[in-house]
Amino acid sequence: MYNSNIPSDTEVPSTGKLLKSTLLAAATAGVLLVTVVMPAEYGIDPTGAGKVLGLTRMGEIKTSLAEEAAKDAAMDKQAVAIVEEAPQPEPEVAQETVATQTHEMSVTLAPDEGTEIKVAMQKGAKVDYVWETDGGKANFDVHGDSKELKINYQSYSKGSSQKEEGTLESAFNGSHGWFWRNRTKEPLTITIKTSGEYSSIKRY
Repeated sequence: MYNSNIPSDTEVPSTGKLLKSTLLAAATAGVLLVTVVMPAEYGIDPTGAGKVLGLTRMGEIKTSLAEEAAKDAAMDKQAVAIVEEAPQPEPEVAQETVATQTHEMSVTLAPDEGTEIKVAMQKGAKVDYVWETDGGKANFDVHGDSKELKINYQSYSKGSSQKEEGTLESAFNGSHGWFWRNRTKEPLTITIKTSGEYSSIKRY
């Protein structure tokens, strides 16, 4: 009477059925990894299904943002290290008179390519600028440096945009300017116009 609820041998899954279920679950997980997880998280799409589902682009964007975040963190860490160093007294030198100059330059960047344009400025000098792309947004970083003063990196602003304009005022004697990186999938042409107190302009 008390053993009436005990399942018979025919009701207990066999070892073969359990093994088959386990292999099926593993195969399903593998398919999902290759067709969904890898494209969506890493932009890796060996089967092409991620592109059809729109997941590959998502993964590429995540990977690109992660790379940019890592680069920004490294540059910020370097900037903090510079600030923490003992300040170097600026040499007392006569400020040379710099005539106002005006330039227009264009650069074309392949996908993931980067470049920078800098002007040589005295401390307190100002340069009005406007730049824009002929298509999508470009990642940009406005910064300065000075070999003479042993300043490797001084950030002014950074972001992602199709067009930016403003006035760059130098915090010290040295090179100051703009870095761009093309994160689109097509070539990108960037045109910049500058007008202000600088002695030279150069692409690096």
